[in-house]
Amino acid sequence: MLWKAGVAAAMLLALAACGSSKMDRGLSGGAIGAGVGGAAGAATGGSILGGAALGGAAGAATGVLTDEDDVDLGEPVWRK
Repeated sequence: MLWKAGVAAAMLLALAACGSSKMDRGLSGGAIGAGVGGAAGAATGGSILGGAALGGAAGAATGVLTDEDDVDLGEPVWRK
């Protein structure tokens, strides 16, 4: 069960954010993190909402705290 949480955390960090501004990176990181956290909560038998909340917070923080040069997945969908 612990490895599933590790895989979810790795996916969260790999897909932390896209966009060039801190706002874009925080929003996309939060959305991706909430999805991964909710899925991890469902897969491990834990709380889906709790996992989504924790994943969203971690993803948003990672998106805001990383630089565009660190992780760059391109332009966000809402900017295209």
